[in-house]
Amino acid sequence: MREALEILDHVRLNFSPAGLFALNVTIAFIMFGVALDIRLSHFRDVLLKPKSALAGIVSQFLLLPAATFLLVLLLRPTPTVALGMILIAACPGGNISNFITALARGNVALSVSLTAFSTLAATFMTPLNFAFWGDLYINLYEKGGTNLLRPIEIDLMQMVQTVFILLGIPIILGLFFTTRFPQITARIKKPIRQLSILIFIGFVIALLSANFSHFLNFIHLVFLLVLLHNGIALLSGFLFSSLLKRPRVDRRAITIETGIQNSGLALVLMFNPKIFPPDLELGGMTIIAAWWGIWHIISGMTLAFFWSKKPLAEPIPIPTR
Repeated sequence: MREALEILDHVRLNFSPAGLFALNVTIAFIMFGVALDIRLSHFRDVLLKPKSALAGIVSQFLLLPAATFLLVLLLRPTPTVALGMILIAACPGGNISNFITALARGNVALSVSLTAFSTLAATFMTPLNFAFWGDLYINLYEKGGTNLLRPIEIDLMQMVQTVFILLGIPIILGLFFTTRFPQITARIKKPIRQLSILIFIGFVIALLSANFSHFLNFIHLVFLLVLLHNGIALLSGFLFSSLLKRPRVDRRAITIETGIQNSGLALVLMFNPKIFPPDLELGGMTIIAAWWGIWHIISGMTLAFFWSKKPLAEPIPIPTR
């Protein structure tokens, strides 16, 4: 399988500068829409009811990257595929996690609180996690006697800058808008959330259509990897929250927050020439991230459908406003 995956490194997705700019704007717009659902009470809930929130934060930023690192050591994919998996694990929760949590009859208030905290924390945690685990993997890989065609140097500060622009600024603007114009926010937040999800799905479809032949040729190579990786992400969130004896409704939220990753952010970072020079052959990274963006919707919705049919022992908390 490793020999087959090496073919991915030479694949270049059809992604123009205009398309990259559109993806940047899309991610920023999605994050602005996420911020419209965030209240200061969500951060207060993290402080006043810390057990479930801490379980979600630890699962998202510590357990998932560590589990991903162990998975790439076990499966031994090509370096770019491994780094793509590590970058996905370093990203914050995806923009549809709150929607899927609601469908799963999970704790939506906890889900939104975790999304709020993880999105803000991702400004420094995503670059830090990728730099730490990515550098560790590269060092171990090179000690194995095989060098990359060109060494990949992870620029921590450039990643911090990019993530802050894509996540930090839209979230700050959204929080300001919510606080300053609450009545307008109440009217526009639902349409913006729906529009942002449609735009993101449309962007994924456009990316697929422009690279359909690549996906047909190579989907069988990444399908199992993404299936295992996403399954481990969901399972780590569920097992860790169960180990801490969190209420069932909280376990559902933590599981989904851990398993739904912002793959759009990962793609933006991969296509940033200041982080990854364009002459590097990183086809494995981009195809892993692109397929993850599709698969986590499928797996999340499937899990939500299954959980929606199972009764809860405790009532579903009502989100605070």
